[in-house]
Amino acid sequence: MNIIRLSILIILGLGAIWFAWRVFMTSSMVRSALSLLASMAILGMMFLVMEAEFLGVLQIMMMATEMSIMAIFMMMYMMDPGGMGNMDMSHQKKLSIGTSLVAGAMVIVAVSFSNWETIATEVPTPAKQNYDLGMELMKRSMMIFETAGTSILVAMIVSTATALPFKNKKDD
Repeated sequence: MNIIRLSILIILGLGAIWFAWRVFMTSSMVRSALSLLASMAILGMMFLVMEAEFLGVLQIMMMATEMSIMAIFMMMYMMDPGGMGNMDMSHQKKLSIGTSLVAGAMVIVAVSFSNWETIATEVPTPAKQNYDLGMELMKRSMMIFETAGTSILVAMIVSTATALPFKNKKDD
């Protein structure tokens, strides 16, 4: 990887971390959803910089749709989606900070003491990587993706249907 791509990757990584931090620092659910969208879109751009075009485009497309739907549902169901009522969206701050510090330390220990293999001397071309990934998704993992997608769609339809007011026949 040349120095320009590495620099772009580092800048994008820092941007993704900053937007991920902003998700938890705002009291507005809408701004939180948009910050999460920005963080996930930047991760998609990082895939593009690393020449994983399929994953990059897939990440951007999925996250744009998912975060848009999430923002709409949060506006429908939250008491204060705009964050104007001074609601505190963070709970158990000391516990969550402690948990994140312990989890971060465990990740650092796991990475530090892992037995890393030698660096790959031959890497398939991006086109071959895309082909192999597509074959994996279409064979073994397709049923998992189809089931998850159908479950999410059903959940969205049910939650929307339960939010709609219905008239009784007696009221007519």
